[in-house]
Amino acid sequence: MAKVTNLNQFRKAKARAEKSRQAEENRARFGRTKTDKFLDRARKARDDEHLDGHRLGKDDD
Repeated sequence: MAKVTNLNQFRKAKARAEKSRQAEENRARFGRTKTDKFLDRARKARDDEHLDGHRLGKDDD
């Protein structure tokens, strides 16, 4: 005989898993301190300047 599956339980479990995935994504995106955000911006700016300084065809506009 086939196993009986409660579709409501399946649907709710799927919704919980999706909600959990979304919460994990939000924690990674928004759950950082102001210092962490500042350091990331500073590192990105430093890296951008470093790369711009090594361009072969500089545009002197």
